[in-house]
Amino acid sequence: MESIEDIILRHSKRGMLKLKDHMEESYCELAAREILSWEPGVIFLTTGFYVAGYPETDGPVGTVVLAKALKKLGWEPVIVTDSAYTVLFTIRNIAVVPVDVNTTEDEFRNIITRYRPVGMISVERCGINTRDDYENMRGKSIKEYNAPTDILFELAPEYSIRTVGVGDGGNEIGMGCMADVIQRELSLVPCRVTVDRLVIASVSNWGAYGITAYLSILSGLSLLMPYDDINSYLAQTVEIGSVDGVTHERVPHVDGFSEDIEKEIVDALHAEVRQRISC
Repeated sequence: MESIEDIILRHSKRGMLKLKDHMEESYCELAAREILSWEPGVIFLTTGFYVAGYPETDGPVGTVVLAKALKKLGWEPVIVTDSAYTVLFTIRNIAVVPVDVNTTEDEFRNIITRYRPVGMISVERCGINTRDDYENMRGKSIKEYNAPTDILFELAPEYSIRTVGVGDGGNEIGMGCMADVIQRELSLVPCRVTVDRLVIASVSNWGAYGITAYLSILSGLSLLMPYDDINSYLAQTVEIGSVDGVTHERVPHVDGFSEDIEKEIVDALHAEVRQRISC
């Protein structure tokens, strides 16, 4: 029987199936259980990947789906992202802490002290790599456009804050957990930032949906947004200026996948949730 991890790894194009062989079988479920172990309070989420002058469509949608689920479960989601991306989340009434490329470690410490997050989650957010740069999948530096939100995750252990990361390529926050494997198996320069629980997927949005599906199963609540709601929000982000991260087109596609593929994944996750809850 296909697991949620299998579903979010369908149509894999970037070598994530190679990474799966080096991970615990139920890594997505373990991430959900990790989140459910956190005390009530603020949870920081970060997302927003710079592509050709705009945020890509992968990341914000999964982050909103997960943030809405966390809110239903009693947490207070707060998104930490670039100032230019804040509108992507305020239109869905989610609190945002805007930062920029010049935000310092001391300023991030002040943000932690102010909000006292009980956990942090990254969904498709570039992290500093093993050659001290922020690079896209083509190996091009985006440092001058990327606020260093990964500093929050590097500081987290000092404040006893647990972390979860979601990625689909190797350059995202959290992929430091698999840095050696990424460099060896995928011949990429990996992100060096680690997390307590890593989730991989063919598309990072799908990884966030997978976590949300497990949160639904474990809580017995319906938390995963229907496809129509997800697609509607995706279209909103495109209207604002988001682009497909692969084609760079302003269309409601993610990583080159059509709406039909997105619907396939969301519908499969809903079916799995219904089956698991009814058992």
